[in-house]
Amino acid sequence: MAMFNRLNLKAKSLINTGFGTSSSSYGGRFINKDGSVNAVKKGVGIFDRISWYHTMLDMPSWKFLLILLLFYIGINFVFALLYFGIGIEHLNGIQATDEAWVQFGQAYFFSAQTFTTVGYGHISPTGFYTSALSSAEALMGLLSFAIATGLFFGRFSKPDIFLKFSKNAIIAPFNNGKALMFRLAPYKNTNYIDAEVNVTLGMQMEENGVMTNRFYTLDLEYQKINSLALSWTLVHPITSESPLYGLTASDYESITGEIIVIIKTFDDMFSTTVATRTSYTFEEVVYGAKFQPMYSQSENHHSTVLDLSLLNTFDRVVID
Repeated sequence: MAMFNRLNLKAKSLINTGFGTSSSSYGGRFINKDGSVNAVKKGVGIFDRISWYHTMLDMPSWKFLLILLLFYIGINFVFALLYFGIGIEHLNGIQATDEAWVQFGQAYFFSAQTFTTVGYGHISPTGFYTSALSSAEALMGLLSFAIATGLFFGRFSKPDIFLKFSKNAIIAPFNNGKALMFRLAPYKNTNYIDAEVNVTLGMQMEENGVMTNRFYTLDLEYQKINSLALSWTLVHPITSESPLYGLTASDYESITGEIIVIIKTFDDMFSTTVATRTSYTFEEVVYGAKFQPMYSQSENHHSTVLDLSLLNTFDRVVID
């Protein structure tokens, strides 16, 4: 308790972080490792609280393609059932003497050809109901492929930020003292310039017998760099003005705290600013460590090699 009182005097807490001060209202971390906010919305219907367009753009590629495939298979299965229910005799080209499963399979492939507006012609609808159903399916197919094309374009054209963060933050020796460090690196052939980082510390502390959340800005050695081409180690010197000042290795194990990281940079390919975020809980802070170098000269000394597999590698060191 005495330590927290001293921290309140040393560091000025923030009130405009967007996170509440009541720790009893929060469960778990503020920001997940992937950058998403650790909050679940309720009180409204699922169609009101979820943007399906954003969901389809943000989901992994394999899941996106799987949903499209399942939709295509499923919608044609439904239309095949409808054609089969109206009567196979209303689909010219399907033999009445064929077995039922063969007739259904032919109705399914007729549906697929109608949905895609291919129309090979060896099966054709007759009668009002079958013709109306095939017309409605062709329209639905056109609209569905238009939506799928828009989603494909949105996914490929959406600016994204391709940065990896170290799994852990560390407390390392720095300038005859110590500092909080973590690092990041671009992992694709992108060109980022004017990269800027904001780091906020959130801690639970007791005030007048009530546990509250307090937030502090962590000043960095370099908050902005001109070019983000290699790895970037972010350094917060733990001076007497730092809210982390005086914390020992055991404090990081006993205190509930989280380091929230927000980075934005300019992508010259899209000519726009992109951003991402992550966080490190105190459980993910390694006390007494030093990052290993990630890049070195190539064998012919004509280029620099950035080894992304070393992003989270560190050596243990002894610090006061």
